Amino acid sequence: MLQIANWHRRLPLIVIVIIAIFGAVLLREYLSFDALFAHRNTLLAYRDSHYMWASLAFVAIYILLVAFSVPGAIWVTLTGGFLFGLFPGVIYNLIGSTIGAIFVFLAARAGIGAEVDAKIKSTGGLAARMRRALAENEVSALLTMRLVPGMPFFLVNLIPAFVGTTLRRFAWTTALGMIPGTFVFTSVGAGLEHIFATGGRPDLGIILSWPILLPLLALAALSMLPSLYRYFRKGT
Repeated sequence: MLQIANWHRRLPLIVIVIIAIFGAVLLREYLSFDALFAHRNTLLAYRDSHYMWASLAFVAIYILLVAFSVPGAIWVTLTGGFLFGLFPGVIYNLIGSTIGAIFVFLAARAGIGAEVDAKIKSTGGLAARMRRALAENEVSALLTMRLVPGMPFFLVNLIPAFVGTTLRRFAWTTALGMIPGTFVFTSVGAGLEHIFATGGRPDLGIILSWPILLPLLALAALSMLPSLYRYFRKGT
């Protein structure tokens, strides 16, 4: 009976992993600049004729993609900027990504999160020391993970569930930490129509350029200052 109960608790995470794998394969060709260019007229026409439904559908799709950890959130963020502009596009992107992340967090915490946390506490060693360090600087650590470009979104949603982070703290640090990156990527998406209209073909080099990455890295470094202050204060 205990094993059955454990499988039942792990089911949400198992479903997420399965859908993430299938989604990565099936949606790969739709998550690209070429796909957005090919379907842009259809998307813009639907947005113009059914703005409210287009907005709701976009946010719902974003939530589902993040909740099931399907790779490609960056493309959805760009699409949000492309369809709805910087505002309200950045709001739609933040709502979709934050709610989706909360679903992953809850699935992990309800599944194996409590077990992992208890095992880390009882085992001790490096993992336990890292957990204590994270707990002592939780807000700073959570914000830093969100602000560092390239941090795997799935892992950033899982790690807090494995170290006992509360839902409330996870939710507000997720929303706050994603604002800078979401703002930048939505802004890039908002400029895509001009590139498409002039016959240009954008690539990810736009996003991975230093003028975009440096401010995000600076914010990530800034979020680490409270942790560094506590560390050096202990040493004195």
